[in-house]
Amino acid sequence: MNLLFQQDAVMQMLGATLISSGHRSAQVQLTVTENHTQGHGTCHGAIIFAIADSAFAIACNSEQPAVGQHCNISYIRPGKVGDTLTATASFKAPSGRSEIYDISVSNQLNEIIAKFRGISRFVSKSQ
Repeated sequence: MNLLFQQDAVMQMLGATLISSGHRSAQVQLTVTENHTQGHGTCHGAIIFAIADSAFAIACNSEQPAVGQHCNISYIRPGKVGDTLTATASFKAPSGRSEIYDISVSNQLNEIIAKFRGISRFVSKSQ
């Protein structure tokens, strides 16, 4: 297992699983439970954001230490209790000490739940 994911206490608490990690890519998965819902009974946006952000973190740290510099998310449809959500991160472009990644969150029917774009920033290993 990826050490960065293994040490991510939030992902462990949520019950997320790292499905794959590779060069500038990652997949994080979570099955939505009642504990992940908000007042409307659907998956809380913060949970969807969290798994997208985790996939982003694993992907952008595959070469050297990096942190998130900027990100945004668009929610397309709700996640429901029992859905298996998968956040898939892919590298899009370099930009000096930064990189651009797109993360798609989909359910078990391959319906898009959310789209996340993250900009990473390389940091020195001592930070």
